[in-house]
Amino acid sequence: MITIVDYGMGNLRNVQRACREIGQDAIVTSDREKVRAAEYVILPGVGAFGEAVRRIESLGLRNPILDHVESGRPLLGICLGMQLLFDASDESPEATGLGLIKGTVRRLSGDVKIPHIGWNDISPLGVSPLFPAGYPGATVYFVHSYYVELIPETIARARYGVDISAAVRRDAVFGVQFHPEKSQHAGLELLSQFALVNGSGGER
Repeated sequence: MITIVDYGMGNLRNVQRACREIGQDAIVTSDREKVRAAEYVILPGVGAFGEAVRRIESLGLRNPILDHVESGRPLLGICLGMQLLFDASDESPEATGLGLIKGTVRRLSGDVKIPHIGWNDISPLGVSPLFPAGYPGATVYFVHSYYVELIPETIARARYGVDISAAVRRDAVFGVQFHPEKSQHAGLELLSQFALVNGSGGER
């Protein structure tokens, strides 16, 4: 069972539909105990970092999310949900992220249109549970104005004016800057790989 966290900012039904397309039961909830006890958690998100943090706090979801991760069970952050895994964001300097991965989310820059909307290639950096051996890369759908630089936890990169962490991982915590639920076959394949992750971050 995949539990999709509802804090009022995300393509919740689209994510749920994508999970069901790969044969996974999925519920959408803001219930703290369901999040804390979930087998798999997806943290989606569209919008501003600071408002997302405010809503997570107001619903009392920060500690259940952290407890879920502390238990070793898998979590996947999508788009803004990936950015929330970090300590902070230039978008909302006063807001404190979940701090599951060290770093600050930066604003896109350079001679590119902002926000970054549309399809872009991603390239895995080695083998990981989301990108197994032989994975050739893919073209996936992005919508964002802020990004994470390449860091030790980066497991896939993209290029849009600057190098972007398209996907990150720390143990069983994963994040993708793109939208798998909008990325057709490539996105469904990634969600399928996430559903195979065990508590240590490997495949079960």
